[in-house]
Amino acid sequence: MKKPAFIITIDTEGDNLWQNHERISTENTRFLPRFQSLCEKYAFKPVYLTNYEMAQDAAYVEFASDVIRRGQGEVGMHLHAWNSPPLVALTDDDWRHKPYLIEFPEDQIKAKVAFMTKLLEENFQTKMLSHRAGRWAFNEFYASLLVEQGYLVDCSVTPHVNWSSSPGNPEGAGGTDYSRFPKEAYFIDLNDIAKAGNSPLLEVPMSIQLKHSGMLNHIKSGYDKLRGKTRSPSTLWLRPSGGNVENMKKVAEQTLMQGSDYIEFMLHSSEFMPGGSPTFKNEQDIERLYDDLEKLFSWISERAQGMTLAEYYQWKMN
Repeated sequence: MKKPAFIITIDTEGDNLWQNHERISTENTRFLPRFQSLCEKYAFKPVYLTNYEMAQDAAYVEFASDVIRRGQGEVGMHLHAWNSPPLVALTDDDWRHKPYLIEFPEDQIKAKVAFMTKLLEENFQTKMLSHRAGRWAFNEFYASLLVEQGYLVDCSVTPHVNWSSSPGNPEGAGGTDYSRFPKEAYFIDLNDIAKAGNSPLLEVPMSIQLKHSGMLNHIKSGYDKLRGKTRSPSTLWLRPSGGNVENMKKVAEQTLMQGSDYIEFMLHSSEFMPGGSPTFKNEQDIERLYDDLEKLFSWISERAQGMTLAEYYQWKMN
């Protein structure tokens, strides 16, 4: 029996976008080789889902091109609508509100997706096959554009998570509600991305598990409704947050026990840099992060084999 796939996805973007509203820097590029070396130690191949400012960073282009050339990872597309050309303002302050791409007019969505795809393919001299939406916001029109551009894999779906209470455009409806989406990989129905269909686009949802039992979540949901609140149930992600190795193992273990043939990890590139995110503020935090990653990767290496998203797609097709 083939070992399941371990897919590492890195949202590769500017420094501390949680707080930066006016100027984006890309210093985190300098901190990526250490992570790449750790991945290669365990024969894992990260997917660097790359946005506009990183695609413009010469040092990052050199680093990622070398990873591609050596067959040790993949570059895919990641798009933050508020600073990805062509720029047409949607709100009174797009840098502050960070509107979702799916909130823009369709002609602008199409232009942004086409621009980013061309930029990445020219800079890295390789076909873009994998994608993750900025701020996890995805819909049917967006999916159809990816198919038009020749993408094979999307990994924007976050099972159990409802982003509708996370605003983009203040006059909009918030992000995508994934609470009833599949948890395992499926080929998307372009008329309803929550369903399996016959499109060529493979959806590879994030590995996310409910923190509590179904009954407890039901009780919490009922209590929230009485208070006039709507929010997602508490979840655990295969994503470092500092000292959460056991929870990440739990997510991986539960995902595999449920029959999945893959587990999917994510982090932002800026989280490898001290002060590049609210989570890892200093060098001590980064050292603890790497200690956690070493423990997690060692544990996973006995249970799964490293693959990029494009390799996983081919594996599914065989």
